[in-house]
Amino acid sequence: MLKGMRILLGISGGIAAYRAAELARLMIRQGAEVRCVMTQGACEFITPLTLEALTGQQVHSELFDLTREREMGHINLARWADVLVVAPATADIMARFAHGICDNLLSTLYQARRGPVLLAPAMNTVMWQAPATQRNVQALQQDGVHIVGPAVGDLACGETGAGRMSEPMDIVAGVYGLLLDQSLAGQRWVINAGPTREAWDDVRTLSNRASGLLGSLIAEEATMRGAVVQLIAGPGTPATPGVQQRRDVESAEDMLAACVRAAVGADLFIASAAVSDYRFAEPINGKLKRGAANDGNGLTVQLLENTDIVATIAGMDNRPETVVAFAAEATDHLENARGKLRAKGVDAIFANDISRMGGSRGGGWWLTADSECKSGEMGKAELAAWIVQRVIDMQSGKQ
Repeated sequence: MLKGMRILLGISGGIAAYRAAELARLMIRQGAEVRCVMTQGACEFITPLTLEALTGQQVHSELFDLTREREMGHINLARWADVLVVAPATADIMARFAHGICDNLLSTLYQARRGPVLLAPAMNTVMWQAPATQRNVQALQQDGVHIVGPAVGDLACGETGAGRMSEPMDIVAGVYGLLLDQSLAGQRWVINAGPTREAWDDVRTLSNRASGLLGSLIAEEATMRGAVVQLIAGPGTPATPGVQQRRDVESAEDMLAACVRAAVGADLFIASAAVSDYRFAEPINGKLKRGAANDGNGLTVQLLENTDIVATIAGMDNRPETVVAFAAEATDHLENARGKLRAKGVDAIFANDISRMGGSRGGGWWLTADSECKSGEMGKAELAAWIVQRVIDMQSGKQ
């Protein structure tokens, strides 16, 4: 994610300034260190105290702070940042940037910065379409500034059109593109995630404790690194706003059909989903009532084995170039994983312990035919990045 990245968040004076709090919180959750710079106009819409509470850092707003300027504080702040993000970026602040006007702290920081700059414009539609604004946008892009949005929708002024600040996750995705390597650009990945549910009747299901968290984070990590990702998500899989394509499914048969369609000609298929091995032979319409077994000996149900999705994908004529399986094991993790690697015909397998299913932390072993390596225990966002890096290393021949 953005772990260890230093982001300077500039907030200018528009109604969308309140959304900067959501953006700052999201970047911090991704592991970034965030410091905020606010214009005087921004302070009219959201208080510095709000941003200070979220970031744990003092908010900067005054250019002529003599205590800091004795040490050229604005220069130090500009040098500190890996990236300058301005959200919202008003027509006024973009004009100042484009024409080199340094009469407030944010515009001065822009001129003093090193490294990439990302702007998320937000304003009235007519202001956005104004010739002067468009000239400024073109000038900034020619200077190497990256622009995200604006989005089309309902505006605070009551009008509808282009001018809404982009969603925070879309802005963060833009930051990923600036700070993370894009080594997966041009690749198409298909990932399944989460549990499946097999209906017994119209109320009860057969499922497992998988949360889909790791698979969803792998999808987001691959997207950040430039891949076009399609996620086939089982019930309860967390939202993935940064992923381009997502299909939610219920049963193992639903997931199989969706995966087979999506995987044709893909560069990579990752089977992180905890797919039910069995389904009910005869699902019941309605609700099975208590006491249905009148003999007092309980009920006997027949289960049918579900198709192995990852083995099916690996065996397709037009299979993805790389197929990665997951193996959740209780014991003999490596031995069982090696057997599945051979039996399923996959290129790599990640083995982990069933005790971590549904949790926020994980770890395990990455195996290919020629290599094995082990991750330490870590948060699942870090683990997702670790797994994606193993794929990149495998593709580049480093494994």
